[in-house]
Amino acid sequence: MKLLLVIGSDDTFDRVSYYTTSMGFDLIRYRYVLKSMDNLDEVDPQGIIISAQDFPWHWKALLQFVRSERTKEACPIILLKGIQFPLEAASRAFYLGVNGLVMEALDDPREIKRLQDLLRGGIPAQEQYRVRRYFEDAWNRFGFVLSNPVNKLLITGRVTGISARGISFYPDGMVPMKDIPVNMALPGCSLRAGEAILSPVCKLIHPGRVVILEFLSFPAAEQAVLEAYLQGRPQ
Repeated sequence: MKLLLVIGSDDTFDRVSYYTTSMGFDLIRYRYVLKSMDNLDEVDPQGIIISAQDFPWHWKALLQFVRSERTKEACPIILLKGIQFPLEAASRAFYLGVNGLVMEALDDPREIKRLQDLLRGGIPAQEQYRVRRYFEDAWNRFGFVLSNPVNKLLITGRVTGISARGISFYPDGMVPMKDIPVNMALPGCSLRAGEAILSPVCKLIHPGRVVILEFLSFPAAEQAVLEAYLQGRPQ
């Protein structure tokens, strides 16, 4: 499945790519709206995400162009918006055929869920648990601790979201992971899923106040233990 991202900001692209590649999409990025329109037939995407912050004038042209030949069911379009996105612009977006609006910061679990729900239609039902992200609530028992490989200090915090492929984590303190390089493998991790204590090797995907980590590997059958626990969670 191909997903077209029309995004100028590298930080925004990094965040969006984490939450969409974990769903099985192959990403094709354009930094210029007109070029994405020129190559639309060649790319033939199953979905499109465009940043209204990066392209405050041209997103309307892209919406009209796509909807002239592709329906909302065949090619969902998601518009990333900023805090100051006016109501009039939102109404215009829906009139032109956008499937949904999502906050570009993606720092709220509800916005992440909305993004993935808007894209989830083409994913086989048996794969849903792999890509669905579960969030902190009363019935999920998740915990996470890792060892900083640079200074060997333990980093504690709160799990804010998890899937079979990765985790988002709110560390205690303000800058406990600032010295860890992006894409660095982190073997000193401990993950609680229900009653099980797992030892994944993780990779730092996105630093910040909420940290995004990808699972690289698990010992023995621990991956299956996590997947079984996720499958038993309420949707």
